[in-house]
Amino acid sequence: MTGILLVTHSDLGKALIETLEFILNEKIDNILSVSIDIRENPETLRNKIKKGIKKVKDGDGVIIFTDMFGGTPSNLSYSFLEEGSVEVISGVNLPILLKAVNLRTKKTISEAVTQIVEHGKRSISLASGILKGENR
Repeated sequence: MTGILLVTHSDLGKALIETLEFILNEKIDNILSVSIDIRENPETLRNKIKKGIKKVKDGDGVIIFTDMFGGTPSNLSYSFLEEGSVEVISGVNLPILLKAVNLRTKKTISEAVTQIVEHGKRSISLASGILKGENR
């Protein structure tokens, strides 16, 4: 099973996990959040991420989800990138977390991250455009 680590500003990751478990009505294994406070020492923050990776790693790698490309959580997470073993996806949202939980036992990490990113792109829509019959 591929582990999932959310590295986000403040408690966003924790809130996403709580919401995910509420929707699925079950406790999710091998998922954890690391809250980033940009006032903390970068080395302390890297150690928190490293410990998080270790906790969720279960032989099939780890997908790190961050909240915003270019933000501190993403920038710190990129140093752990190991293609095929530890992947980083920026722009976490609830639809891609649901997809990740569904795919992580069925696909390799490489296959899963490709499908997760594509699903994330398709999960964004403009309501007024949909109501007008325009494509998402």
